[in-house]
Amino acid sequence: MKKLLCAVAAALTMTSALAWPDKPVTMVVPFPPGGSTDLIARTLIPKLQDKVGGTFIVDNKAGATGTIGAGAVARSPADGHTLLVTSLGPLVIAPHLLAKVPYDALKDFDYLTVAVQAPNVLVVPAASPHKSLADVIAFHKAQPGKMTFASSGNGSSDHLTAELFWQQTNTSGVHVPYRGGGPVMTDLLGGQVDASFMNINTAMPQIQAGKLRALAITSAKRSPLLPQVQTLEEGGIKDANVYSWQAFAAPRGLPADVKAKLHAAIVAGLNDAQVKPKLLDLGFEIVANTPEQFAAYQAAEFARWKKLIADRNIKAD
Repeated sequence: MKKLLCAVAAALTMTSALAWPDKPVTMVVPFPPGGSTDLIARTLIPKLQDKVGGTFIVDNKAGATGTIGAGAVARSPADGHTLLVTSLGPLVIAPHLLAKVPYDALKDFDYLTVAVQAPNVLVVPAASPHKSLADVIAFHKAQPGKMTFASSGNGSSDHLTAELFWQQTNTSGVHVPYRGGGPVMTDLLGGQVDASFMNINTAMPQIQAGKLRALAITSAKRSPLLPQVQTLEEGGIKDANVYSWQAFAAPRGLPADVKAKLHAAIVAGLNDAQVKPKLLDLGFEIVANTPEQFAAYQAAEFARWKKLIADRNIKAD
């Protein structure tokens, strides 16, 4: 009888996987519409529908630095009809900043792929006296705690990059947190703050317009969008490579067939001849790694940011 029940359960699981998707697939983006994560989700919808059939929709479930949406996905059935499309924040940063999050980032998700990544760029206003990364470091050493660095909020990628920069150069500056990237740009362009480690996607239009000066980039190698801008490592700063990234995950326990189909469709969509050039032009680098690679990367990023947040005593508020 036990063998029969196991066989029936296996048959039902296989039938479910083969039938997927048999209803709309909801891609939960744990942030408001219009950001990079939302862009990635919506860009891939037509390609996912072409590859696997069915209907894919985006549900922007924002709040609590992305943890509300991520928690909702973690509690959803692991049947492939609810996915999480997120930035790194809810998966590797928020669990260390917030007193409690409604999921275990290491145990409650099946990680599908890191879709794209993008480095941050150290930028200053065009009128800034700082012409190079060396100028900034020299100023920091001569006048510690004087230069202001704006970020889109405590614990954001731009904030953590600044903290890592100060840690690795044994210097100090002043963190000025804002509520979102819009006010950061306004005050940076207006000269109310001195600098920011801004995401390349956000910074590029103002760099191209000559309103911001790019001094260094946090990628492992120079960006084809800014080939003249040195990396932090080229500037003598080790272990300071930082990427913002967007990724796809699902509730833990996704059927293997569904997981394979989803991963293949996402990777194909990212490398599609109509999609890839547009993403590259926006400053994204295509990652499209395997579920195993993503799981290992997530664990490493989780540990990395946990240590920095503890070492620098970074708080959410």
